[in-house]
Order: sequence, then C-alpha cells, then structure tokens
Amino acid sequence: MNLSPMRFKNFVWPHNPRTYTITFKRKLAVHKIPFGRHYLQSLGQTRRVLRGEGEFVGAGAYDKFKELATVFYEETPGVLVHPVWMTATAWFAALELRQEPRADYVAYTFEFWEVVGSEDTRLTAASTAGGGAGGASGSGGDQAGGEAWYTVVKGDTLWDISKRYGITLSRIIALNPQIKNPNLIRVGQKVRVV
Repeated sequence: MNLSPMRFKNFVWPHNPRTYTITFKRKLAVHKIPFGRHYLQSLGQTRRVLRGEGEFVGAGAYDKFKELATVFYEETPGVLVHPVWMTATAWFAALELRQEPRADYVAYTFEFWEVVGSEDTRLTAASTAGGGAGGASGSGGDQAGGEAWYTVVKGDTLWDISKRYGITLSRIIALNPQIKNPNLIRVGQKVRVV
C-alpha cells in the first residue's frame, strides 16, 4: 500500500516514520454508593497523543533532522497530517535523538499532542439595554450585572469550563459556593464564570 507522506506545518517527511502509536484516554471519577457499589462519571476525553520513531537515511540525513528540530522549536501548534491518523491541530511535544548522529543516518523518536478546541463560543455578550441576558438555551451563557454564567452541557467539567474562560479552577469553585462537590456537575446547571 502506498501512503502519502506525513507532514507537520511546512515539514514533509521524506519517508514515513517506521512505527507510531496513538493514545486515546478518558478521565473518570469514581463516586461510591452504599453497599459496595460505585458510579463512574466521565470527566471528558484528554488529549490524543501520537508517538513514533523513525530514521533519516542517506546523504543529508542529519540536515533533515536539523530541519525537523527547527520546526520543533517553533512555539506554536500546527496542522499534523498523518497518512493513517486523522488530520489534527497539534503541538510538537517531544523530539529525541536515539543515537549519536551521523551524516548519513539519524534515528529519532517524536510525540505530538492534539489541541483540544479552545474556542469560546458559549458565553454571549451582555445586552446593553437594562439588566440584559444572553442566550439562555442549550450551552449558551448569561451575563447580568457584571456577572457571567455558563450553562453546563453533557461532558462538561469545572476544569474544562475554567480553561475555556481562562480562570483558575480554584477561582471558579470560589465563585460557585452552591456547588457542593466540584467533581459532580449536572447538565443544565448554571456555573458562574465571572
């Protein structure tokens, strides 16, 4: 089978890495129930991680590795196109040289972390006419009197909400004394974010 070459930003691999693994994880919280039972709550998926190893071989192998290292040093995520894995925005998280480099052979390992969407589309602007409210349905937020509220949707955690609004988890807990267990929020519940 002839696969297209792997790419990240402007770097195109001359041949695809030899091996790779993709890790998918979900965070779970365990809540004990009387009589030895328990309830599992999904706290959402964590990042997906693509790890692998490969070689650059032939004249200019070390120069090719230096090109890859230059891309690693860039402080921004980019688009990762893998011949088998889905295309994703990712951070180039790790690059390791596996042996003393030679001009004609370089063995390396790499790691990419998928970027989880950070778009902030759930908080609506406050109405300027009287104590206004934004969209109160679905996952929309409400603002009034200098406060902003978020409506919990399936899969949300306080951690996710705090990241989405750029505040610390301890701050969001302090803003919401009505939440008795920070690990347990319900769909439709209002969470103050400002």
